[in-house]
Amino acid sequence: MTRFPAFFVVGPPRTGTTWLYEVLKRSSALPFPAKETRFFDLHFHRGVDWYLRHFPNHAGDAVMGEVAPTYFASSAARERIARLAPAAKIVCIFRNPAERVLSLYRVKRAYGMSPWSFEQAVVKDPELVSSGRYATHLRAWQRAFGEERVRATVYEDLRHDPQRYLDAITDFLAVPRIPLALAEKSRVHDSESLTEPRSYFLNRFACGVAEWFKAERMDRLLAVARRRIVLRLLLRSGPQFEALSADALNRLYELFLPEVEELESILQRDLSAWKPQPVDSRAELAA
Repeated sequence: MTRFPAFFVVGPPRTGTTWLYEVLKRSSALPFPAKETRFFDLHFHRGVDWYLRHFPNHAGDAVMGEVAPTYFASSAARERIARLAPAAKIVCIFRNPAERVLSLYRVKRAYGMSPWSFEQAVVKDPELVSSGRYATHLRAWQRAFGEERVRATVYEDLRHDPQRYLDAITDFLAVPRIPLALAEKSRVHDSESLTEPRSYFLNRFACGVAEWFKAERMDRLLAVARRRIVLRLLLRSGPQFEALSADALNRLYELFLPEVEELESILQRDLSAWKPQPVDSRAELAA
């Protein structure tokens, strides 16, 4: 009988999923060395055998799982997971949507996946806005797997108390608790050190090559290239991102306000900090 992951951390992107992957792989069987297989949303046509080869320890006793933030807003991924792993547990992580979209744009721009300014990208890149429809997608995951199998968490809780947050996640996933080292408690990945691409086309080419490496299962070589070449020479060699004005930032808060208010109702939690504020009360935020 084919064994599929027992849990999926579906993001959305830029909510601490890389940090969570690095921690969870100590007690779970996760894809390795690449964090994301993109199987259920991008590479489903490659077949189950291709997917399972990403799990070097899938034959052992450790609980299998995948940390895959691109799955959150993908109805195709959700439907495929529900069909192949209907008993899986789902973890969502919600972050201030305006801050998260800015962070996601920075990453996509640095990697050569977005040729636009931030204001243009909000209009032309569907992922930016779609991945911020928190309540809409959360309810879809709950319908597909049942509310008891879907855990909605908040990024600020991870930043404030990583150990307590992690304990709640591991208990929900039924995997052994993981004591965090001091360095792990203070290291939650962000995009603050990324820059505008020095050459958009060079970064886009490198990103395309990286996707080919992943598809051909050359994950180890890709991991080395990212550490030694891409991160150092491409992602941090251009000009700094310009700040987003307070007016533009508030328009972004307005865009996501209906979803935030519905998420408040679902979680029974005050999310006022994620809502529009008087312009003078918000400092400019780097895009």
